[in-house]
Amino acid sequence: MPMNESAISSKPSARPAHLGWRLLALLYDGVVVAALLMLTSGLFLWLNKGHTVETRPWLAVLQVLALWSVVGLYAVLSWRRGGQTIGMRPWRLKVVAADGKLADRAPLCLRYLVASLTPGLCLMWCLFDRERRGLHDLASGTILVRIEVKP
Repeated sequence: MPMNESAISSKPSARPAHLGWRLLALLYDGVVVAALLMLTSGLFLWLNKGHTVETRPWLAVLQVLALWSVVGLYAVLSWRRGGQTIGMRPWRLKVVAADGKLADRAPLCLRYLVASLTPGLCLMWCLFDRERRGLHDLASGTILVRIEVKP
């Protein structure tokens, strides 16, 4: 079977992602993150013999750090592996370095740190930036792009 010529000549291009696409991806990722948080919380419930952590402040602090770390691992490992979390795939979003290649681990960790310390503000910043970068993009030298396939 001969291949369609337009399929051969189509080349993907990318543009900075608009806030709406980012929010849709976050909505999808919320399902995955909720499952990870439940599993992590279940582990702490098991470690504390079926009791919640309020009675043990040190365990409560450890649980918060573990929950934050699990979400960070999900994001950073997904971005490092292919530039996308599960929620970013249907919307063709991808985190890349300024040169268009996959970003390294350290900038991706910084991206997660800034995003988690400035929730909302980091996203709203892309409304004012010419290149639609959020604060976490600016701090880490990354950019979230939407991949478009043009025939």
